[in-house]
Amino acid sequence: MGVPKFFRWISERYPLISSNVSENNFPEFENLYLDMNGVIHNCTHSNEGDGNLGISENEMFLQIFKYTETLFSKIRPSKVFMIAIDGVAPRAKMNEQRARRFRKIRDLEELKAKELKKGREIVELAHEFDSNCITPGTEFMERLNEQLKYFINKKMSEDADWKKVQVILSGYDVPGEGEHKITEYIRFIRSQPDHNPNTRHCLYGLDADLVMLGLSSHEPHFCLLRELLTFSRKKTNKSKGSHNGDEAGKFILLNLSILREYLELEFISLKDITYPKGDVGYDFEKVLDDFLLFSMLAGNDFVKNLPGVYIGEGALALLIGIYIKVRPKLGGYLINSGMLNLPRLQIFFRELSIVDKQSFEANVDGLEWYENYLINKKSRELESKKQPGDFNLTEIELEILHLIKSFAIGISTGKNYKNVNNLIIQPEIAENNYTWINKVAHRLNLFVYKEYDSSGSVMVIVTTDKDP
Repeated sequence: MGVPKFFRWISERYPLISSNVSENNFPEFENLYLDMNGVIHNCTHSNEGDGNLGISENEMFLQIFKYTETLFSKIRPSKVFMIAIDGVAPRAKMNEQRARRFRKIRDLEELKAKELKKGREIVELAHEFDSNCITPGTEFMERLNEQLKYFINKKMSEDADWKKVQVILSGYDVPGEGEHKITEYIRFIRSQPDHNPNTRHCLYGLDADLVMLGLSSHEPHFCLLRELLTFSRKKTNKSKGSHNGDEAGKFILLNLSILREYLELEFISLKDITYPKGDVGYDFEKVLDDFLLFSMLAGNDFVKNLPGVYIGEGALALLIGIYIKVRPKLGGYLINSGMLNLPRLQIFFRELSIVDKQSFEANVDGLEWYENYLINKKSRELESKKQPGDFNLTEIELEILHLIKSFAIGISTGKNYKNVNNLIIQPEIAENNYTWINKVAHRLNLFVYKEYDSSGSVMVIVTTDKDP
């Protein structure tokens, strides 16, 4: 599961939560959890070109085992080591997964057809790998699951460090995504009478939603571990995310304990408010649950974002401000003992609708200016002897034009109420349309540059800053 741009947003807003850790500088943890699908993807294929590393299946398995062993040796948990592989996902995520997989196959076939049309030869690798096979129920996952069992048994019988801990493997045959199974296990151990509340947890994974799941556990000592990602405008020949010797030791440790303190400061004004009779008053743990709830309005793999609510455009800061404003009127919290209070949520949405109306007005304001711009643009193209057929834009080009137009209007009219100077265009749109994005932005005196998200996909940033 992913929350688009969430990791970047919290890293920029709360900079002290992340720290780079070197080979021998890892803190001590009792429990280590691996969201294994991130390891599997990075050890079997790259995010460059067609994604193939050109290695055999046995070599892929060896890389997975080697990287798992590396993570264990760095963290050295003293009590629990849990490996969780994605099982069958809930229906909402399943629909999203199917769409991704079919889209990937379609795009690859279209790319091959274009290359053949240009007279170029399609080179088939000796070990062709389709990342779609990293799906519960496939033969590849069945073989990997059996090999992981053998690997764990071997380590527990031969390695003294592995013998000291409880090793848990939750395979593809156990329903639920890996991170959700890990969270469920943490809830289970918290319910045990002998649970130590000072247990230190470390969860390895690449998905930004692990931050949400870690906060939802309400554990005071919780860290996330992930690779150190270097965002660059240029792709290199190295496979982004592949685990080779040069990348060993380069990790980011995200401290959720510090993030909890930051969030408590965000909502500190709610402490001094006089609440009406019957309201339970200020409770940070309950505020945290409400924060996790309204953060989902920005979208994830299960729920689409609300129109106009984008993390890259400052939506979370906006939602926090709205919550602080309406909390005294709610009479309690949005989440009460795990149950959603719909009347209170309605009050929250009513306040959000006011801002949504302002956003809509900002988008339509200046429409006449934009229409004049298009007329002038067509005139210039005609003067340069372009053929009329060149003005027939594709559906995706029209969508890009609308996105950049809305962003430019908000800046030029002074109604950029979110005070956001960057427009982030998602990888699925940006990947094959960079030239068109650059052309539109240039005509509007905006600047464009590329970055890569945590999975290595290209995303394009349109900005007013010349030197971002």
